[in-house]
Amino acid sequence: MKLYYAPGACSLSPHISLREAGADFEIVRVDTKTHLTEAGADFKAINPKGYVPALVLESGDVVTEGAAVVQYIADRFPEAKLAPANGTLERTRLQEQLNFISSELHKAFSPLFNTAAGAEAKEAAKEQVAKRFGNIESLLADGRRYLLGAEFSVADAYLFTVVNWSGTTGISLAPWPHLEAYMQRIGERPAVRAAMQSEGLIAA
Repeated sequence: MKLYYAPGACSLSPHISLREAGADFEIVRVDTKTHLTEAGADFKAINPKGYVPALVLESGDVVTEGAAVVQYIADRFPEAKLAPANGTLERTRLQEQLNFISSELHKAFSPLFNTAAGAEAKEAAKEQVAKRFGNIESLLADGRRYLLGAEFSVADAYLFTVVNWSGTTGISLAPWPHLEAYMQRIGERPAVRAAMQSEGLIAA
C-alpha cells in the first residue's frame, strides 16, 4: 500500500493507523499547494480532489476521505483491533466519533488555516473549536482512556491528529485538562511517535 500525505495534515491519522496495524506500506509526500508529489508527479492523477489522504491499494484502487481510509485499515487488519466489529453498536459508536471529528471539529479548524480569512472569522472559528473541545472533555471526564473506552481505535488516531493542530493555531489545551492528558497519552504511543518522526513533526 502507498499513503499520500502532507506533514501534520489529516493524513497523519491513517499514517498512525497503518503503523498501529503493523502494515507494510510506503508514504509519499504531497505539496498541497502545487498538488505535486515529492517526485514531481501530478497528485490529482491519484486523487482528483487534490487533497490528502489517499491510500493506494495493491490492486491499484484508491481510497480517499480520512474517516473511510482509517476504517478500511482497521478492517484490513482486524488482529490490530483498531475498530469494533461491523454490525455492532460499538462500531456505530466508532462511526459516530469519526463523523463528529470530521464534520464538527476538523471543519471548525479550517478558517484558522485560511490566509484569506479575517480576524473575525478566525476568532469565531476558535470559539467553535473551543465548544467542540468542551464536548470531548465531557466525554473523557468519565475516566475513559480512549474515545470508545479502554481500547485505542482509529478514532483516537483521527482525534489526536486534529487536536494537535491547536499548537500551530495558538489554542491552549489548558482549559480542558482531560483532553490535554489524553493528547499526552496518545502522543507517547510508539506508532504515533514513529509516524510523527517520519513526517518531521518531532525529532527522532
